[in-house]
Parts: sequence; C-alpha cells; structure tokens
Amino acid sequence: MEGSAEISMIEHRSLVRFAPPFAPDTYSEKERKYLAPFFTNLDKSVYVPLIASPELIGALCSRTSRAAGDLRYIFLHEFVYPFVAPVRGEKETEDEWQEKVKYGKSLKEFISLFGEHSIADFFSHPRARSFYIKWLAQYGDDSIAQMAGLHLVFAGLSQVAIKHCEDQRIGLAPIEKSTRYVNYSVKISGQYPYYVDPALGEIGLLEEYRMAMDNLFDTYTSLLPRLIAWLSERFPEETLPVIEKKAFDTLRGLLPTSTISQVSFFGNGQAFEYLINRSAAHPLGEIQWAAERAFEELHKVAPSFLWRLKDEDTKEIVETYQRYLAEKPMRMKPLVDEYFGALNRDALQRFETHGPRVRLAESDPDGEVKVITAMLYGASGNHRSWSELLEKVRQMSQEERKKVIDTYLRDRTQRWQKVGRAFEHVYNRFEIVMNIGAWRDLHRHRMLTQQRQYFSCHHGYDVPQEIVGAGLEQEFRQAIDPIEELFSKIESKNNELAQYAVTLSHRIRFMQWENLRQSFWQIELRTIPEGHPDYRKIEQEKFKLLKEKYPLIASHIRANMADYDFARRGQEEKVQEKLAKLSQ
Repeated sequence: MEGSAEISMIEHRSLVRFAPPFAPDTYSEKERKYLAPFFTNLDKSVYVPLIASPELIGALCSRTSRAAGDLRYIFLHEFVYPFVAPVRGEKETEDEWQEKVKYGKSLKEFISLFGEHSIADFFSHPRARSFYIKWLAQYGDDSIAQMAGLHLVFAGLSQVAIKHCEDQRIGLAPIEKSTRYVNYSVKISGQYPYYVDPALGEIGLLEEYRMAMDNLFDTYTSLLPRLIAWLSERFPEETLPVIEKKAFDTLRGLLPTSTISQVSFFGNGQAFEYLINRSAAHPLGEIQWAAERAFEELHKVAPSFLWRLKDEDTKEIVETYQRYLAEKPMRMKPLVDEYFGALNRDALQRFETHGPRVRLAESDPDGEVKVITAMLYGASGNHRSWSELLEKVRQMSQEERKKVIDTYLRDRTQRWQKVGRAFEHVYNRFEIVMNIGAWRDLHRHRMLTQQRQYFSCHHGYDVPQEIVGAGLEQEFRQAIDPIEELFSKIESKNNELAQYAVTLSHRIRFMQWENLRQSFWQIELRTIPEGHPDYRKIEQEKFKLLKEKYPLIASHIRANMADYDFARRGQEEKVQEKLAKLSQ
C-alpha cells in the first residue's frame, strides 16, 4: 500500500484548503503521554479513538452532544485525571474510593505499557489483517466487514457535511453537538464557528457571505441574554440552567447550515468504506476533504477494510463508482428542467408562507386488513396461507377486527414496548415541510426510507413564538432576510454551494416512507412532553392523518396531543430521582 499512501498524501494536500477551521488544544508532555495510547492523533480535527472498553468509549462519545470542547480534552479531564491523580469526594464511600484507586493503578500501568509500544502495533495482527485482505478486498465477501466496528470523530464539520454523512441509514450510529445544550456564540481562533468554502471567493461572494454569517452569529449572541431575561421573568419557577437551554433551543434558528459542530460516529467496516465512497467525489470540497481525512485515520487502525478504495488494480472502477454516487442529483437536474420547466421560485415561496405542514401522499386502502391478517398469520399452530387468511379477514365485521387488534396488543402499557412485525405490512408516504432545526431530530430515525431535498430558502422560515413574545422578532428577521438574498445569488452559480447560505429556521421539504410499526415508535417518542414543540406538532399531524385512514389501529398509538411550554421540562429532576433510587 506504499503507492496508495503516496497518492493519499497528494490528494490531502490539494484538499486541505477545504478543511473547516480548527484550533487544537495544547497539552503538556505528561498530558500527551496520558492521551497518546487512546487516539490516533492529538492535534488534528479528525481522529479514531483507540479505546477497547465498550462502556468507556460509549460514555466518551455520548458526551459529544453536550460538550462544548474537544472529546480528547474531556477524556483527559473526566476519565483519566480523576483516576491517575485521584481526589476523594466528600460523599464517596470507602468502597467507591478504593475502586477509584484500584482502577487508577491499572490505568497508569496501561499507559506506561503503551508509552513503550505503539498501540497501533497491537491492532496490526498479521493473520487477522491478511484474512481481511484476502476475503474482503480480493474476494469481495462484504458481510465479514460487518463483524468489526470503529469510532470516528470529527471535531468540526458543517451541518451540510454532517447531514450528508448522516443520510447514510445503515451501519453508522452518529451523535453530534446539540444546539439545545451548547452555546454557539463561542469563537474559534477569533471567528464564529461557521464554514467558508473557498469557492465563494471564485464567484465573488466571499465578503458578502462572511458579513451575513457574522450578522447571524452577532444577532444570536446579542439576543441570548435578552431572551434569557424574558424567559426568567415569564417562568420564575424554572432554574437558570433550564432557562438557558430553552433560550439556546429557541435561538438555534439563527444558526446557519454552515455552522460547525463536533460529531462522533460508530460504524462497521463496510459502512465506513461506503461513506468514503459516497463522499470522495462529492461536488463540495469540504465533504471530499472529510472523506480523505476519514480514510487516513481509519487506515491507521484497519487498512484492510479500506484496501479497495486505493487499490491501483481497481482504481478506475472505484473512481467511476464514486462519481456515480456523487453525481446522481446533478444528472437528474437537466431532466427535471426538461420535463417540468424552470422552478417558479416566487410562486413556491408565496405558497410556503403558510408554515410547516404534513401531507399523507400515499396510503394503503387495505391497511387494517393486512395488519390483522399478519397478526393471525403468526399465531401459534396456524399453517393457513396468507391468501386464505386475507380473504377471511375481508369478511370480518368491524367488531371482529377490533377484537383481533385489541387481543394482539393486550398488556402493552408503555411506549417503549415495541409493537410486533404485523404492523410492518402496511406503508405510508408522508411529505413534510418543516424547519431544518427540528427536521434534524426526525432525520435520526433509521427504520424507514427518508429522502430530502437540498437545503434552501425556497420554503420560507419559522419565527418561534417566544421570539415574538419577547419583542425580538424584528431583529430576528433582520438577521435572516439578508441570507435569502445571498442564497439566491449563490444558487444562480452553484446549487450545492448555496446550501451553506441557509439557516436552521428555514424549512426543508422531505418525505418519509414508513410502515405502521415505525409510525407507532416515532409518533409515540416524538410527542412526549420532553420533545421539541416543532417536531411534536409534525408527529401529532401524522397521527391525525393515520387516525382517519386506520382508526382501529390508531386508537392504540399512544400519541400525546397536548402542548407544552418547555421541551424536556422536568427531565433533570426525573434523572436525579432515578439516580437517587439507584444509589440506595
């Protein structure tokens, strides 16, 4: 692979100009010694954690959502120092203290061992690596690449790039920095955390872009303390941390899709290979850069999983495949223009000013009949054919059908108790228009087919009611309106590049093709009091539409149709109650 490594270095040099801004933390020699065994690097924005303990790596990556800083810094201060230099807490029992001291001793011995031997050497087992090179890279037995998983962390990527990665439904588990728990007004090396594509300079819009982005973040920073003050006055019973999270959540609509966030991925070998293939020829330089950096870091740990990406013998085939994956939207654009004509942007935006909405674009007229048939099909001792059961169910009365459904779901008392596979026999297509900020939460669902359109300003934007109530609407709009003009200018030159000039308040059109089992799960989860009101309203509308089509089934969906002032109100108190019970 020496030739491949040389090619990689050349490609990386040409893509480095597309790297998002990153300011590495500074560590002392002792701190670097503590950290080095656990990460592929300490000073670059992309890295692979080398942590074998599932609980430890899971706990660290879970901090991504609420952490303002780099995960390596957090690992040092939350998972290393408390044990290598332990201090006894006031409430620690003797057993807890002894456990901490014992673990600290083992941790120091582990760090000492890998101070003398590279941990990468332990990963490069000759027999295991040759096995994968033979059966995966040469014979194409892709299923074996699903047997091993790795973590990959990007300390900073734009929302455009992150959502491109997260569009991949199978094999990847992402978690990213939250706009609800983290203050995004903090600058990186004197600049607000947003991405600037060098191509903006080539089309003469770089200065206007920077001014618009700075204005968004300036407004976010300016409105934050004022909104906190207004919320505190309106909800005096709430604590300051709760108020702050509410303010972050409300003002997130001012954040652009160019906003840089930290994101962690867990994935199997096959998934990471596909992610790199999907990204390597992407029209956006940032995504190409992310693909190359992912390859470089993953290659240090599991080169056999990525062998085919740089194999000189198949280079032409791989590059053709990468172009096929990346260029599909661009190949389709001329056909849309040919068959449907140019997009009437003014008419579209006038229509979209009515706000978020949900439309049931496709449903199954035999839905309840099929679900009931499936319930009976798997019954103990049944060996009748699907056709025979289906015909009998068609002849049933409503009362008889209700009896089957009620019996099947009897004793299901909690939303987390999953309904059976009988509900997977019926699919519905929802087409939804909603703000990007709330869409990101629904985008996380995997057991369905989601397809979205590009980020744009064509569907209007939302202004939260709290902004209106606090008297901040004018300033909110004055920050967002210039973005729409900038978006139009960039889009006239480059559709892909224009996606950076959109805010999380702007709406996106997407569709969900999901079976009723997924509908149960998604509606019940996303309508709970702790959920964000923007996506709760969407799921409530989906429930209403399903109730019209499948009344016997919908009566069992545990949808919460109420409205709430605060998302996740009272959640911290519930967590503390559970922790208290666990410690008893």
